[in-house]
Amino acid sequence: MKAAHGMVVTMHYTLTNDSGDVLDSSREGDPLAYLHGHGNIIPGLEKALEGAIAGHKSKVTVAPAEGYGEKNDELVFEAARDQFPPDMTIALGERVYAEGPQGPISFTIVELTDKGAKLDGNHPLAGQTLHFDVEIVSVREATAEETKHGHVHGEHGHHH
Repeated sequence: MKAAHGMVVTMHYTLTNDSGDVLDSSREGDPLAYLHGHGNIIPGLEKALEGAIAGHKSKVTVAPAEGYGEKNDELVFEAARDQFPPDMTIALGERVYAEGPQGPISFTIVELTDKGAKLDGNHPLAGQTLHFDVEIVSVREATAEETKHGHVHGEHGHHH
């Protein structure tokens, strides 16, 4: 079977940046399973894996536009201290969350200021070229439930 729309692809991967630093890897644990063609992984990687079969190994480079997007300076702003919970310790690098119109929004504290903190709403990997070392473990047809829900379910099903 080949990786195509509606197929469950299971893979091992190692993700590195331009400097060769390992950002993420499945190699020491369970492989990642995703529903191909449903936006479960970044577009550039999904396109590169189209048609892959079990045993396929490749190195894939994904530009920011096909990964987590270019860095958007409009998503970096200062938030006053009174916009944080009073008991919250504000620390550099911490992730904070706010409720947006379509659910929770995540921000990273990138600078501490006299008035509060500078927040960055970009994905932490925005603007970076990503390098994947991938090995396809298996490809199978998705179940009707997985197709309906748009993502892979575990070994014993999935309940929403």
